[in-house]
Amino acid sequence: MTATWRVTAAVLALAAACWFVAVREMSGMDMGASTQLGSFASFVGLWAAMMAAMMLPGAIPVALRATQRVTPFVASYLALWTLVGIAVYAVYRPHGTALAGAVVIAAGLYELTPLKRRFRQRCREQSGTGIAFGVACIGSSIGLMLALVALGVMSVAWMVVIAAIVVVQKLLPTYVAIDVSIALAIVAIGIATVV
Repeated sequence: MTATWRVTAAVLALAAACWFVAVREMSGMDMGASTQLGSFASFVGLWAAMMAAMMLPGAIPVALRATQRVTPFVASYLALWTLVGIAVYAVYRPHGTALAGAVVIAAGLYELTPLKRRFRQRCREQSGTGIAFGVACIGSSIGLMLALVALGVMSVAWMVVIAAIVVVQKLLPTYVAIDVSIALAIVAIGIATVV
């Protein structure tokens, strides 16, 4: 087995283990917009597992060509996403469907911005450190993460949907028709949440 396949298998195994942990720990916790986060330590640990599960599969091509070795690359990349989780914990409050819908609409509109496109391109091409890659990917995926938090931060179903979009956006070429369709679908979900 070549080094590329060994690294790919190891990263996918870590992502799969984190999916297992996230699904097991989140069972019964999804209360939509009124979800309680629990203790700081448990939330941050669960958030780190969620981000590893959702983000690592799409990061494999960049990790393989990173200037850092793969382990420091992945560790620093996930550390940055964990900092996002700490920020979420600091500002999150259970909220109503009106606020959830507004955040989701804003997330859908963000998908259409030049800033999103710029971050997405950097996320697909960045091959430096895990920190540099993480900054680009956070910029690319922040709207989707806010939608996840707004709709149900402990929702396995929303986690699967957002993870699929993130992986597609990281690995497949950009198609305007698909990107616009995804953005409009997110806005429609936001509108449906409000009404």
